[in-house]
Amino acid sequence: MTIAPVHIIGGGLAGSEAAWQCAQMGVPVILHEMRPVRGTDAHKTDGLAELVCSNSFRSDDPEYNAVGLLHEEMRRNGSLILREGDAAKVPAGGALAVDRDAFSHGVTQALMTHPLITIERGEVPLPPDAWDNVIIATGPLTSPALAQAVQAIGGEDQLAFFDAIAPIIYRESIDFDTVWMQSRYDKGDGTDYINCPMNKDQYLVFIKELLASEKTEFKEWEKNTPYFEGCMPIEVMAARGEDTLRFGPMKPVGLTDPKTGKRPYAVVQLRQDNALGTLYNMVGFQTKMKYGDQTRVLQLIPGLERAEFARLGGLHRNTFINSPRLLDFMLRLKKKPAWRFAGQITGCEGYVESAAVGLMAGIFAASERLNRNITPPPPTTAMGAILSHITGGGNAETFQPMNVNFGLFPPLPNEKESLKSIPGKERGRARKKILSTRALHDMDAWISDRFDHWAA
Repeated sequence: MTIAPVHIIGGGLAGSEAAWQCAQMGVPVILHEMRPVRGTDAHKTDGLAELVCSNSFRSDDPEYNAVGLLHEEMRRNGSLILREGDAAKVPAGGALAVDRDAFSHGVTQALMTHPLITIERGEVPLPPDAWDNVIIATGPLTSPALAQAVQAIGGEDQLAFFDAIAPIIYRESIDFDTVWMQSRYDKGDGTDYINCPMNKDQYLVFIKELLASEKTEFKEWEKNTPYFEGCMPIEVMAARGEDTLRFGPMKPVGLTDPKTGKRPYAVVQLRQDNALGTLYNMVGFQTKMKYGDQTRVLQLIPGLERAEFARLGGLHRNTFINSPRLLDFMLRLKKKPAWRFAGQITGCEGYVESAAVGLMAGIFAASERLNRNITPPPPTTAMGAILSHITGGGNAETFQPMNVNFGLFPPLPNEKESLKSIPGKERGRARKKILSTRALHDMDAWISDRFDHWAA
């Protein structure tokens, strides 16, 4: 029996993962990626699953961190993104960070060589009606034509926010007489980050110049677009108060300058960005400063006086739909069920969350094509918690992008009673471990039930 293909629009993290899941279930896929025929403001290559911001998938701890738990759930579901992320891993303490070029190459090769996946280059401004099973995974940089088509059918105004990109520095241009290698609290091998220390005077000068620098000017239609809190430009944070950065991305806790034996007043951390260790990105230093001032201000940081930048920071506009109002629990557009959505366009936030929604969309689409019944993953799992948030748990009136976090998980039965014997300082950590244990148990059951049901 010939199986009709699933059409997937967008070759980012979500689209790549969705294509892989469909094909691994035996369903043909046509993956449509508009690059390089049409570029975006943020992408630099035509590779699939290109990382345009940080190179970090964040914590890889499955017991005490929600995103680390999400990593593990995706691995158990045969995730291509996690497989290639693990293969392209670079040192980053307790985080999973990758060589972005090696990662994209691995994903691209896996999809190009899969016998059930066809990759077509070119923009899809509107999926034809003949496509009866479509996944739209165009991400936060959806082309205007497709965005307008979605808006016309969904009947909702587009929501949008700005996402800023952090600069990347050549390692050889960093002054190692000033900086030192140390992970916060010595996690990982203890030397996964380069630390640039600041005393109080240096910090205050930096904040002053940061605030006085020239910023990217927004077009008139962009001026009312809010920022996403998880990717806030440093100058926007600095404008909230003198100490905001020192208690944010420049916090010095868990670090000791070996030259003084003391904790600095503030610290700028650099994290390895490629496998060769020649490139480092500035952790949490997304910025909208214009290039001239950006170089001048960043070179005020001790150790970076002669820094050379492989990529300066930038800013791009992200768009997402009001998923709680527009999508059903299988990620289908209520007004046009042939269209399914995945990735950041749904209002999830983060590389891994985007790929996880792509993973679920791929499984749902393939199951539909194969006429197999399937239920969503339980809300007690990390994947299920994200799905619940974007398809019903989020408030449609105030919906905003959300990273996975334990606040999205259903509470434990008799939670207060079961945890009251644990000392207050340890209670939160104990709760996270119990939630993670429950999540993996329920995820394993969901995977087992799915395959047992299909086998029957």
